[in-house]
Amino acid sequence: MAFVFSETDPIADAEDLIARGEASAAVAQLRTRLAAGRGGLLARLTLVKALLAADDLDGALDEAREAATLNPGIAVTALALGEALLAKGALPAAIAELQRASRLDSALERPRFLIARAWLEAGEAANALAIFENLEPSPERDTLIGRAKAIAIAPRSDPAYVRHLFDQFSAEYDNRMLGQLSYAAPQILKDLADLVMPGRDKLRVLDLGCGTGLAGLLFKPRAARLTGIDLSPAMIEKARARDVYDSLTMGDIETALDGEYDLILAADTLVYLGDLGPVFAAVADHLAPGGFFLFTTEAKEGPGFELGPKRRWRHGEAYLRETAKAAGLSVAGLVSASPRTESHQPVSGFTVALTR
Repeated sequence: MAFVFSETDPIADAEDLIARGEASAAVAQLRTRLAAGRGGLLARLTLVKALLAADDLDGALDEAREAATLNPGIAVTALALGEALLAKGALPAAIAELQRASRLDSALERPRFLIARAWLEAGEAANALAIFENLEPSPERDTLIGRAKAIAIAPRSDPAYVRHLFDQFSAEYDNRMLGQLSYAAPQILKDLADLVMPGRDKLRVLDLGCGTGLAGLLFKPRAARLTGIDLSPAMIEKARARDVYDSLTMGDIETALDGEYDLILAADTLVYLGDLGPVFAAVADHLAPGGFFLFTTEAKEGPGFELGPKRRWRHGEAYLRETAKAAGLSVAGLVSASPRTESHQPVSGFTVALTR
């Protein structure tokens, strides 16, 4: 198919195609023009925009990287690369490139808007709000401010924050947890299982927030079938490589439960939830009669729950008992335990066995 270019403003032609929802046609036009040597930097940046609109994220990132490499000191190329990285979910790299764009041209508002959006996608509501509130009002900005405020007051850690945290942490998770933080939650749960359900095996086991599979590795000998759920795709891949799970699902533990289980585990997972009512209710719905829910938490003195300085939730003993009862679960064991260290000091916590 032959394309007819406007001799007055070919970039406007491409922008018009993008606006009409014909981004693929704009991509074809711009690629033809660039291949013929008839386009410069603006044509390449418009191609990045068209590729993003066409949902060709890899193509957009390749073009944006080439533009930034050829024009390293120009703010709009850094902006295009930052936007492509953001679309790919590479949040730290996107923020760094967008900050570079802002340094190159402090008058540009778009990089600051996208930095705030990146922080919001990472679940860092306070960082996002600090930027959004200093930008010009717009319907999109106001909508995102509302979302950031909702995250800030939610009684749980935002799923995007948790996913981003563990995606970034996955490569060094085992070494850091077992080495630097003396992570003991899986072993604590194994010891608790030996006490409350001695000798039981061939169990249908569900590992909530399975991470790289450290708890799954310990409970595999008891399992007829072992299932893992985690928010982080990078952690799921690490667990898959461990080859102990029969199935792995990426999802939120409040909403992704399916099937019936004899044993449900949550090793150092509930620290990302304040209000445990929804997950206790979900567990009760999927726990077989006589089954057990074993988990660790960090301890709070007194009633209720609170967010600690490390952005991990703490729960009081009375709260755990009351919330379990409300969900129709009975406390079979609740003892003090330290699931990990922080700054070489034991973190005060509980290990809990609930049963249905």
